[in-house]
Amino acid sequence: MKFNGLMLQRLFRHLEPRWGFILGVLIIGLTLFAVGCTSAKGSASKPSSGIEPGEATDSSTKQANKSTEEAIQGGVFKRLFSDPSTLDPHLTTDATSATIVVEVFGGLVTISPDLEIEPDLAERWEKSDDGRVYTFFLRKNATFHNGKAVTAHDFKWSLERAADALTESLVVDQYLGDIVGVKEKLNGQARDIKGVRVIDDHSLEITIDEPKSYFLAKLTYPTAFVLDQVNVESGRRWMRDPNGTGPFKLSEYVPGELLILESNPNYHLGPPHIARAELILSGGTAMLMYENDEIHTTSVGLADLDRLLDPTNKLNAELHRSPPSFSVSYIGMNTIEPPFDDLKVRQALNFAINRKEITSLVLADLVTPANGILPPGFPAYNPNLDGYEFNPEKARKLLSDSKYGGNLADFPPILLTVSGGFGAAVGLDLEVILESWRKELGIEVEIQQTEFATYLQDLHKRRFQMFDIGWIADYPDPENFLDLLFNSKSSNNHTSYTNPEVDDLLVKARTETDREKRFKLYQEAEQIIVSEAPWIPLWHSGDQYVLIKPQVKDYYLTQLIVPRLRFVQIAE
Repeated sequence: MKFNGLMLQRLFRHLEPRWGFILGVLIIGLTLFAVGCTSAKGSASKPSSGIEPGEATDSSTKQANKSTEEAIQGGVFKRLFSDPSTLDPHLTTDATSATIVVEVFGGLVTISPDLEIEPDLAERWEKSDDGRVYTFFLRKNATFHNGKAVTAHDFKWSLERAADALTESLVVDQYLGDIVGVKEKLNGQARDIKGVRVIDDHSLEITIDEPKSYFLAKLTYPTAFVLDQVNVESGRRWMRDPNGTGPFKLSEYVPGELLILESNPNYHLGPPHIARAELILSGGTAMLMYENDEIHTTSVGLADLDRLLDPTNKLNAELHRSPPSFSVSYIGMNTIEPPFDDLKVRQALNFAINRKEITSLVLADLVTPANGILPPGFPAYNPNLDGYEFNPEKARKLLSDSKYGGNLADFPPILLTVSGGFGAAVGLDLEVILESWRKELGIEVEIQQTEFATYLQDLHKRRFQMFDIGWIADYPDPENFLDLLFNSKSSNNHTSYTNPEVDDLLVKARTETDREKRFKLYQEAEQIIVSEAPWIPLWHSGDQYVLIKPQVKDYYLTQLIVPRLRFVQIAE
């Protein structure tokens, strides 16, 4: 998703894990995105139910509380949150924004709390025998929040709006580029998308360039969500009063203060149980607010974890463990800028970090050292990947052998850009990393902090020499990490990394139908990428702890960002 604005606080800034993007705080218990490759079953002659089984891992969905036998209606769910960078689905690239967007808007398909691809505004679909043509059949009871029916024409307009260069979506080519004609539309060579055809008001046909097992999963990303044309064209501030299709309506939004989501009683999948959700944006001390019953849930930081793990503590019964998100935190290096245009420099910086020691002594073993890119348990994860163990002697030798080695007085200056306001604290883990480079290699790195929205824009424009960020999966397929972030033609390739062999492997993997062969292609590509070090992989998320009030039922703790507030119940 996608990833988490992703607000961007440091991972250690008391365990609000970074999300993917992580560009930002991972909303504990949500996160983006997973149980395996998913693909719709069905063909032109046999309609699909739309419900897709996971293939790669066991379901990791957790429930903080068991469902009550009879649904509880009403109540207000409260939690701390941060301002989204946007509420326009077609512009969403971060987890903070996506967390709200998926509650207000929707698309043809969605991801369930069990991390399966399920019908949303499309009640079912059919897929052609060659795997290229999908026909979606819309629900006849689906409406926008103002009661207007959702039609196939709305979807066609929305997809073309997302692919319009004037919309300035940063990721449309990545999430919709498989559709025939999207690239031509984006480049101004066509007025419409050739591969999107309205059959009738409730039937939409989408043709993709090649059969791809992950295509349906991509449609769960906000770039593919439907919008109301009249609403969008009402003015530049349309997002303050969006006419969505989701389980909640945006009732009030005061930036920096409060965001209120009101229940949509006419939601096509059934009305939410709670009356509204209040997201507090003005800040505060989370633990104090939780203990004062001002909020219903909060993540738990290191300062409070020990006492809460004590069975005699009255809050111990309210402490829940959230499964690790499918994410990776990393430092990216622009491979065409000095000194990172030299492979040996990039490798030296990797070898000069003791990830295991930082994980244990600084991060209290609440994260897992990242040996590569794909997180543990994710489809195509390779436990035997050859990564970077701490080896300062090898790091110094590589640096000396580089074209910049020898005289560090002539070494190009390095500027590491992080997200955060002026004067914001730098995470302790990052401070330790910088000190290790200084001690082991004699390399000084200057830090520059940039406000989050600007950070995102500059990241996509590849303006950073070196940057600290993270990524969490939008959908459960290795393509979402490796192809989106390292293909030389990808707009999300923020390090300008290029390797024709890797490109060839990634392109082959897109259409390989044998799951085992496909995953081996991704593993081969990942090994090459890690060896060539455009990244310094840092950590994968570990199990996190979250407090949830006992009256809150069905607050799902998942590894992907899903529309989940409609399941929450408040038993006052």
